[in-house]
Amino acid sequence: MGNARLQSIHVHPVKAFRGLAVREAAVEPWGLAGDRRWVLIDDGGKVVTQRQQPRLALAAAGLLPGGVRLSAPGMEPLTVPVPRAGSTVTVGIFGDKVEAVPAGDAAAHAWCSAYLGADVRLVYLDDPATRRPVDPRYARPGETVSFADGYPLLLTTTASLDALNSLIAEGEHAAEGPLPMNRFRPNLVVSGTAAWAEDGWTRVTVGEVAFRVAKPCGRCVVTTTDQDSAGRGREPLHTLGRHRRTGGKLVFGQNLVPLRRGTVRVGDPVEVAG
Repeated sequence: MGNARLQSIHVHPVKAFRGLAVREAAVEPWGLAGDRRWVLIDDGGKVVTQRQQPRLALAAAGLLPGGVRLSAPGMEPLTVPVPRAGSTVTVGIFGDKVEAVPAGDAAAHAWCSAYLGADVRLVYLDDPATRRPVDPRYARPGETVSFADGYPLLLTTTASLDALNSLIAEGEHAAEGPLPMNRFRPNLVVSGTAAWAEDGWTRVTVGEVAFRVAKPCGRCVVTTTDQDSAGRGREPLHTLGRHRRTGGKLVFGQNLVPLRRGTVRVGDPVEVAG
C-alpha cells in the first residue's frame, strides 16, 4: 500500500447528472463540497435519477459561486442560483423523507422538464448538517449525508476495475467491456492497491483527511448505463452477480464517512487500516 495514491476526484453537483473531475475538493461531514446538493424530483416528490431517466447521464452541471450552470444536448445552458431559504418540499429518496428548497427560478423546472420530456422540479439541500441522517444501521450519532444514495462519499480503486474488466472479458458479454470508471460514479478513485484490497478496509486516510469505511456499495442498473451515450447493456451487473455478491447485493467500491474536515487533492497518499 506504500504506492497508493488518489488518482482522481469527482463531484456531481446535481444528482444523476454527469460528474466533474476536479484537482482538489473540500471534505465536509456530509461529503465533498458541492456534491449532490441538487436533485430532480417528480410530481410526487420522488427523486429522479438515471434509474428512471438514463438521459440524465448526458446532462452536466458546472459549479459556480452561488449556483450551478446546467447544460445538456439540444438545450441552451442555464444558470441557476442557490435558492434563498424559505418554504421547503418533501423529497422521497430511498425510503427517507428529506426537506429541500425548490429552485427559485421557474426556468430551472421548465429547462429540466423540457430536456427529459417529463414534469420534474429542481430542488436544493439547504442544510445538509441536519436534513438527512445516514442509515442508522451503519451510522454513528450525528452523521448526515447529502442527496447521495446513502453515504457521504464513494471510493473505488483502479485495480478492482481492472480485475472486474478481466472477468467481463471472460464472460458472456465480453463485447461490452472494458468499462470505464464513470459507470460507478465514485467520488474518490485510488490507484496503487491490489485488486479488491478495499474489501478489508475499515479506515482510510487520504492526504490530511481520515474516513470511516461504512460498508461495501451495492450496485444498481445505473452501472449498466453508458455515461457517454445513455445506452444500457448487461454489464457490469451480470459479472458482479457471478463474482461479487455480498449479503444479497452486487458490490463494487466502498462507502465512506469523513471523520474530520479537510481537503483532498489528486496525488495525495492513501493509507489504510484493516
